[in-house]
Amino acid sequence: MTGIQALARAAPTLPMPPGHVERREVASIRHGPQAVIAGFAVGSGPVCRSVGDTRPEPAFAPFLKALMATDPTGPTWPLLAANLNPHVAASVVRGVAVASGLSTALGLNGKSGILQSRATGEAFLRDASHPRGFHFTPKHAAWLNPIDLGLSSLVRKLLRRGHVLSKDDLKPTLDACIEDFNAPLAKPFRWTYQGKPLAA
Repeated sequence: MTGIQALARAAPTLPMPPGHVERREVASIRHGPQAVIAGFAVGSGPVCRSVGDTRPEPAFAPFLKALMATDPTGPTWPLLAANLNPHVAASVVRGVAVASGLSTALGLNGKSGILQSRATGEAFLRDASHPRGFHFTPKHAAWLNPIDLGLSSLVRKLLRRGHVLSKDDLKPTLDACIEDFNAPLAKPFRWTYQGKPLAA
């Protein structure tokens, strides 16, 4: 999730006097964004994350490597990810090949083999025969991804009414919020959608 803004209110929130609602300043001062790259263990519930300035390939590939290193001997790792360019980048394809123990020649980035294009890299990642296989949500369907739902909830609960003075304050706030979730609230995710049409 990118663009999580460190927002400070331009004026203090006024308390609720009798008979009136709380009044919050709508104008805010932006102190810069942070990005959260997160993974949700569907079978057990905890969230692992990386909070930083960027989301693109240079940040996602190391996060994925660290995530897969938490259980390197696991027989299979089905990974659900949003359909974004950083998720099918060359460094991700290389990392998944190494983590899967595949000695396949990947070719040259943008020139040949599996790394020739985004489509060939994505096909490699989607290959169900690999121990580390990807499933990508359709475009514009983030609601299918449990981690996107969790991050959306984090922003609504933590930041909508927050007052953050800098990016340096936002990072530990995000980290602490995710740790607070992991301690008492983490639980296995259970799909309830049965594939029925959403509209009549």
